[in-house]
Amino acid sequence: MPIFQYKAIAPGGDVRTGVIDADTARDARSKLRQDKLLVSEIREAQGRRMKAKAFGSTEGILARLRRSRSQRTSTSARDLDLVTGITRQLGTMLGSGIPMTEALRALIDQAEDRRAETVFREIRERVNQGSSFADALAEHRYLFSDLYTNMVRAGEASGNIDVVLTRLADYLQAQRALRRKVVSAMTYPLMMIGLGVLVVTALMTWVVPKITDMLVDSQQALPMPTQILVGISDVFKEWWWAGFLILALISFVFERVHKNSDRGRLVIDRSLLRLPVVGDVLLKQSVARFTHTLSTLLRSGVPAVQSLEITRNVVQNRVISDATEHIRSRIIEGTDFSTPLKATGVFPSVVGYMVAVGEQSGELEEMLDRIAVAYDEEIEIATDRMTSVLEPMLIICLAVVVGFIVVSIVLPILQVGQF
Repeated sequence: MPIFQYKAIAPGGDVRTGVIDADTARDARSKLRQDKLLVSEIREAQGRRMKAKAFGSTEGILARLRRSRSQRTSTSARDLDLVTGITRQLGTMLGSGIPMTEALRALIDQAEDRRAETVFREIRERVNQGSSFADALAEHRYLFSDLYTNMVRAGEASGNIDVVLTRLADYLQAQRALRRKVVSAMTYPLMMIGLGVLVVTALMTWVVPKITDMLVDSQQALPMPTQILVGISDVFKEWWWAGFLILALISFVFERVHKNSDRGRLVIDRSLLRLPVVGDVLLKQSVARFTHTLSTLLRSGVPAVQSLEITRNVVQNRVISDATEHIRSRIIEGTDFSTPLKATGVFPSVVGYMVAVGEQSGELEEMLDRIAVAYDEEIEIATDRMTSVLEPMLIICLAVVVGFIVVSIVLPILQVGQF
């Protein structure tokens, strides 16, 4: 069914714009008249039937954009907020007995984002044509991950789609809170490091050279600290741009290796986990994401092997991801869950023991939930400890650098005053 973009006048005189699905432009006008809207402009949205003009292909610009978005595996924070809110609203409406198509219509009517409105019109169209809700969501992978679609598919199969959506909304909200907690803990130290680098660079490039030039012109023998400072200042004055270029190059290489090289990503992630203080926070974050994701999937009726496969792609740490794949392969061979988990040596021993107890009691999902809650609390404690440790360390390092600059400048001035 085509999608039309329209511009119309509401009863109060307000001008409204939007999109609507209809067989023809005339049908679209009729639908809008039922909503008491006077259409001034209407045209079919190009992208679904765009001909072979664009880039010599049978696909149009919008179709290409949709396809490129569907290939993305990560969801931005803005999209995550949008999906979380929509998921909770949809779960509430379905739980109240509202049919799926009507619930989707309600989401379309109240959508404040044009892109979200278009997406849900396409999803509703697919559902009306007989596709399952999960299959319709799978066409928009840039918004709905494999975890999301598989949970919805399991909910449709069990007839508990409303419960699954509510559980999924809780999971997304918890993951968003976890991400914000870790990011906020990392922001302050990174800001201090960046500010310190900028201050020292500015001092060594513009301020210190003016003072050291005066000291050199005095033709007095300079103390060793001052000579070192003059040498460093000359390097900064001539090559300050090279330092920023090197930092940018290191950042670029780090990102490329982390994304495109499996071995490189494994080495980087393993090194990050071994860092003092910071590594503890990252490990707890990965364990919390692993247990929370796996528990949510199992509770929603997704098979264990498939749940582990999805979890492997969600943990965002190659060390934990490889350990998850090892557990999955051993379960396929017929072993239990806790034995290969302990054998990986990646997860803390308490996690292995609690999982073993959960398997023996038949309450694995509940035990994974308890582990996730416990590690959420551990993360908050660990981030506070990390901030309290890094803050004085960074202040001391910056004070030592500035103190060296001050001492190196003051020493020759004091020597001159003695003569």
